[in-house]
Amino acid sequence: MSSPLVECIPNYSDARRPEVVEAIIQSIQNVAGVTILDRHSDLDHNRTVITMVGAPAAVEEAAYQSIACASKLIDLNTHTGEHPRIGATDVVPFVPISDISMAECVEMARRLGKRVADHLNIPVYLYEEAATRPERVNLETIRRGQFEGLKAEIATHPDRKPDFGPSELGPAGATVIGARQPLIAFNVYLTTDDVSIAQKIAKAVRNSSGGMHYVKAMGVLVNGRAQVSMNLTNYRQSPIARVVELVRREAMRYGVAVHHSELVGLTPQEALVDAAVWYTQLDEFQPDQILEQRLFQVSSAARPGEKPAEPTFLDQLASGSATPGGGAAAANSAASAAALVTMVARLTVGKKKYAAVESQMWPIIEQSEALRAEMTAAVAEDSAAFNAIMAAFKLPKDTPDQEAARSAAVEAATLHAAEVPAAVARKAVAIMELALQAATLGNINAISDAGTSLALARAALTGAGLNVRTNVHSLQKPEAGAALLQELVLLNNRATEIEKAYQTVLQDRAGF
Repeated sequence: MSSPLVECIPNYSDARRPEVVEAIIQSIQNVAGVTILDRHSDLDHNRTVITMVGAPAAVEEAAYQSIACASKLIDLNTHTGEHPRIGATDVVPFVPISDISMAECVEMARRLGKRVADHLNIPVYLYEEAATRPERVNLETIRRGQFEGLKAEIATHPDRKPDFGPSELGPAGATVIGARQPLIAFNVYLTTDDVSIAQKIAKAVRNSSGGMHYVKAMGVLVNGRAQVSMNLTNYRQSPIARVVELVRREAMRYGVAVHHSELVGLTPQEALVDAAVWYTQLDEFQPDQILEQRLFQVSSAARPGEKPAEPTFLDQLASGSATPGGGAAAANSAASAAALVTMVARLTVGKKKYAAVESQMWPIIEQSEALRAEMTAAVAEDSAAFNAIMAAFKLPKDTPDQEAARSAAVEAATLHAAEVPAAVARKAVAIMELALQAATLGNINAISDAGTSLALARAALTGAGLNVRTNVHSLQKPEAGAALLQELVLLNNRATEIEKAYQTVLQDRAGF
C-alpha cells in the first residue's frame, strides 16, 4: 500500500505584496514532506491560492504555519480586492487524494481549526464535509457580508458564532477550514468591460439562483475585462465544457462573447480530457489512448529493483531478541484497541441515522487517535526502557563508588521500566472507556468491533500489569513502586466494571 496523500489549497488575502506571498510560501516549504504544486496570485482579487500535497501530518503542519505567518502580515482592516473574504487566510480545504478517507480529512480540519483558535486566537468556521451545521456547508453562507459584515455581527448574532475560537475579529479576521472533493476554480473572461453583464451571466449559471448544479459563480472586473469567476464543485456532474457553453450562450444575449478562460490552481486531468472529448466528439475515446497514460501504466508495472520489505513488528516479536517483548506487545495491543474505537466512530459520523450523536463521536475520534499515537510510541519506549536496564548492568563496578553508581542506575532504570507499562495500563483503561462509549452510541453494525477493542485493551492492561509487577519486584526497594501496584488494582477493578457494562449494552442494543 502506498503512503496516504492529501491535498490542501489554502487561499490568502494578498497578492499585491510579493514579499508577503513569498513569506507565506517559505513557511510552507520549511515543513519537510510537503510539496507545493502550484501558486496563483490575482492582483485584482488581491488573493493568492497555493496548492500543496504531502503526508497528512506534514500538510496539516504546513497549513498551520502558513496561517500563523499570514496572520502576522495581512491586516483585513486595510485589505481591498474583488474577491469576497473574511480572513488573512480565508479558506483552507483538505482534499483526499490517495489512501486517505474524507472522514480523516474532516478530522484534520477539526484538529487544525482547534489549534488555530487556541494558539492564534483566530475564529474558525468549519465548512463543506466538516461543517457542524447544515447551513455552514456552503462557504458563501459563512462569508456573508465579508470581513466587515462578520466583524459587526460575530459578537451579537448566535448564528455567526465560530466553531472554534473567540467571537471577535482581530486584524487577521476569521478562517474557514474544511474538507471537500476536488474543486475546479475556473474563470471566463468576456469581450467587454461591463461587469454588470458578467454578474447577470453568473446569476444565470450558478446553482443558488437556478443555474447548473455544483456551480458557484460571481461577476467581477479583472484587468479591465468582465469576468465570470466560478468554482465547479463536481466536475463530473457539471463538466467544464457544458459550463463554458452556457456562459457563451448567455453572453450572446448581451452581444458579447467569450474572450478566453483560465484555471486557478490545478485541475484533475479527467476534467480536461472530458472537455476535449466533448468538443471534438470523440465518442469512442478510451483513457488509455492518451500516450502519457499508457506510459505511466507501463512504468508502474515494471518497478525494477524494489527494496526488500522491512520486518514487521510481529516478525521482530517472534525473533530471538529480548526486545520487543511483552510490554511492547501490550502497547501494540492498546494501539490496536484505540484504532478500533476510531473505526467505530468513523463509521458513525456522517450517517443520518446517527446524526443526534455525531457531536459526541468527534471527541471520541480525537481522543482515540491521540491514544493510538501514544500507544504506538510506547511500543518503542518499552523496548528502550528494557535496554536501559541492560546498559545500567554493564556499568563498571570496580570501586565502591562505581558499584554504588551502578546500583543506583539499575534501580532508576528498573523503576522507569515499571512506569512505562504502568502508563500503558492507565491508557488501556481509558481506551476501554472510549470503546464502551462507542458501543453505547455508535453504529450498531460495529458494536462487535467496539467489543473487540475493549478485549484488546483489557489484554493490554493484563500484559502491561505483568510487566509492572515484574519490574517492581526486581527493585532493591520495592516500596518505590508500591503506588504503581496499588493503581493496578484500581485499574483492574474499573476494567471489570466496563466489561460488565459492555455486556449490558450488547444485550440491550444487539440482543445477545
